[in-house]
Amino acid sequence: MPGDSALTFEQFLRDTARRGEVVNLMFEERLFDLVGVLHKITDPLMAENVPHELIGGMAVLVHVEEADPGQSTLTRDVDLMIRRSDLERVKEIALRQGFRFRHAAGLDMLMHGPSDSARNAVHLIFSGEKVRPNQAAPNPPIQPEKKAVLGREVFVIPVADLVSMKLSSNRDKDRVHIRAMDAAGLITPEVEHGLPEELQGRLRYTRETE
Repeated sequence: MPGDSALTFEQFLRDTARRGEVVNLMFEERLFDLVGVLHKITDPLMAENVPHELIGGMAVLVHVEEADPGQSTLTRDVDLMIRRSDLERVKEIALRQGFRFRHAAGLDMLMHGPSDSARNAVHLIFSGEKVRPNQAAPNPPIQPEKKAVLGREVFVIPVADLVSMKLSSNRDKDRVHIRAMDAAGLITPEVEHGLPEELQGRLRYTRETE
């Protein structure tokens, strides 16, 4: 729940050392930075019942970590899907949390921190729309699952919708994410058969070109 205590990076390091495990410090520190930004916006969105869900590479990471942590890959930013009709409300909530709204290169972003670096940006994607004209299908409706991310619950896009979005976009990084989810066993026959024929073809091609 939003009021729960999130795991800090220092606590994580102490717990890991106590268990005698080895970690990739650069990977884990960047992950904690991103999750900190994520919680800063999703906690109030959850508290005010604004429909939203975590998508993109961070959602891939959450699902893959749960299924098979060995297949995890680090993502560069945070992507949230909201409804277009909720944009002004999201902007108002974000402003109270120290975010600045920015529209650049056709993208809506919430910037956090002292600079306009995209490093701590939250990208806003809209359900029922296409991010790019060549996207195969519009973004799915918002119907999230609750997942615990470093000690707090977050609304995350279901695997089937995430696979569909990645195959619809079909960029190099989307295919990397598809392979990670596939290797973790997340793209089950049920998920595959639920895809439109065009996206099933893209999935086959991605598997054949590993």
